[in-house]
Amino acid sequence: MSGTELGLAISVFLACAVEAVEALTIVLAVGITRSWRWALIGVAAAAAALAVIVAALGPALTALPLNALRVVVGALLLVFGLQWLRKAVLRAAGLKAVRDEAQAFAAETDAARAAAGAGAGFDGYAFTIAFKGVLLEGLEVAFIVLTFGANQHDIGLAALAAAVAVAVVIATGVAVRAPLARVPENAMKFCVGVMLTSFGIFWGTEGAGASWPGGDAALLVIIPGVLVASLGLVQWLRRQHAVAPAVGSTA
Repeated sequence: MSGTELGLAISVFLACAVEAVEALTIVLAVGITRSWRWALIGVAAAAAALAVIVAALGPALTALPLNALRVVVGALLLVFGLQWLRKAVLRAAGLKAVRDEAQAFAAETDAARAAAGAGAGFDGYAFTIAFKGVLLEGLEVAFIVLTFGANQHDIGLAALAAAVAVAVVIATGVAVRAPLARVPENAMKFCVGVMLTSFGIFWGTEGAGASWPGGDAALLVIIPGVLVASLGLVQWLRRQHAVAPAVGSTA
């Protein structure tokens, strides 16, 4: 396995694990408090919808010329990567609340209990919430699998990494029957943001016609560079946040 393929597999695994944890929290909440049957039917319906989306978009992406594909994928990865990285940097700097899966689980269960009773038949609330949660988180998984896989002409590897991530999260969730509150989600999002941004820079530049010194080995410089810049931004924001209250108190 080449360095690029390894980076692809790690990036896809981490990104999909984060999305799977968030989807699992929603499904567990409605399953425990409402109806496991209709929650799981909602999961199955969302999975079927995602399969159709992947089957439709996968061939369209791989049919694009390589340079055009890399420009498109690079731009999309930069958009998603910088969005993930921005949130992770703000959370690491203390300017945005860190997502708490236990708190999210409690909020979902409270909402499920407050909703109208399911009765003996169709539980529309459990079905809809589970379907929506899995579909929305799954769309990000599908996007990551398709963009990484299509650009490297190895959708199979990307899909395998995603499947392993989802399987690990589901198996852990079933074993503990609780939200995975101890998962270092912000650290994972930080890593994913760095990886997506780095690959977006790398592939977008190649698609535009430029060549990186050393080819794929340039990623060994780009990824640490983006990481160092992001950590530096965290430190700068922390200092700015610490100085601002002090200045306000002396005014």
